[in-house]
Amino acid sequence: MMKTKTDKKNKAWWMAIAFSFFASCGGNAAPQQKAPETATESSQNIEMTMDDDEEAIEYIDLALQDPNGNPVKLSDYVGKSKYVLVDFWASWCPPCRREMPNIVAVYEAFHAKGLEIIGVSFDDKKEAWTNAISQLKMTWPQMSDLKGRRSPVGLIYRVETIPSNVLIDEKGHIIAIDLFGKDLQDAMAQLLK
Repeated sequence: MMKTKTDKKNKAWWMAIAFSFFASCGGNAAPQQKAPETATESSQNIEMTMDDDEEAIEYIDLALQDPNGNPVKLSDYVGKSKYVLVDFWASWCPPCRREMPNIVAVYEAFHAKGLEIIGVSFDDKKEAWTNAISQLKMTWPQMSDLKGRRSPVGLIYRVETIPSNVLIDEKGHIIAIDLFGKDLQDAMAQLLK
């Protein structure tokens, strides 16, 4: 699990994340827009420790469609690369579009070293979704159910705002959530030295 120097604070954070992932889904979980955060103290001095597997949070598989309408699953990718970044976004989301050049740069820098990115869109119009994929130069796999804000993906992964993401290791453990900008670049540089 990815840890910082403040293990107690981090453990409490992970416990809260675990609770939110596995608690009963209630309330309005439709994704809202949010601006990506800048580098934070919690992402500095990251250490990899895998001795806490019993506390690891397992990813939840998704079965959606690619832009051509073919069925695709998240499990088609997890375990086949060292890391999978699941990027939750939408073509209509300005903060998502602003963050995309950073994600493109991370993909170009780390894909050959073992990073796969899977885009999960909260779009409801196929043309807007596929146009944005092309315009934003997203060359990694994409999936959506084209249900927009009504997508159950928001409930499954507790996505309340977008952009959002989860980083999954090759064992299927979620090791980080909502890495953006320099935080994402630094984490991938450390993990894929």
